[in-house]
Amino acid sequence: MAQHIGIVACSTEGAALCYRTVCTEGERLMGRYRHPEVSVHTPPFVDYVRCFDQGDWAAVGELMLASARKLTACGADFLICPDNTIHQAFSYMESRSPLPWLHIAEVVAESAQRRGFRRVGLMGTKWLVESEVYPERLAARDISYLRPSIEDRIETSRVIMEELVRGHFEPSSVARFQQVIQKFRDQGADAVILGCTEIPLIVDDTNSPLPTLDSTCLLAQAAVRRAIAAER
Repeated sequence: MAQHIGIVACSTEGAALCYRTVCTEGERLMGRYRHPEVSVHTPPFVDYVRCFDQGDWAAVGELMLASARKLTACGADFLICPDNTIHQAFSYMESRSPLPWLHIAEVVAESAQRRGFRRVGLMGTKWLVESEVYPERLAARDISYLRPSIEDRIETSRVIMEELVRGHFEPSSVARFQQVIQKFRDQGADAVILGCTEIPLIVDDTNSPLPTLDSTCLLAQAAVRRAIAAER
């Protein structure tokens, strides 16, 4: 049997997109109506946001660990987290986790290397783009990266936290994200990491000035491949 995937969720829209992608990818690879068993757990989103505002990443790690334990009790075999920002807390809880994880930035960096990208733009919340979550894993594969300007970080983070996590998609926000990606292209980037789970809800390869590395989709696909490998 395929392994049971546990999703450590944070925001509603991002978790829902990841869950849906796991199920559709499962059907594509396993056959009609088939997908791995999936369980999802998340505390109230405000618990995470309070930690973000305080810069308390150890507390974020404790929230992730609490979800991990509950998903273990549900029978999950391994864990994924479709929220890029809270991966800043990965080191606080990984050694204490009852189950192994797939790391979202590692999955994305591997895809960037496989596709031959050498310089990528990084989009996401201000907490994510100012962190080393992606730079560390990109550097390990000799891939350089660009961060948005301070002004762009503030505005894209506002759109994510005030609009996208609530399921609101304003045309002006789509245009702003496209402008940021165009700046990356002008600076020599050959791809852009959609490093927030909700960004693919408004930006993808059909409207992006650069090829996209969709962190949500890539993580879900990697999870399904790992889950079904157990069947072979």
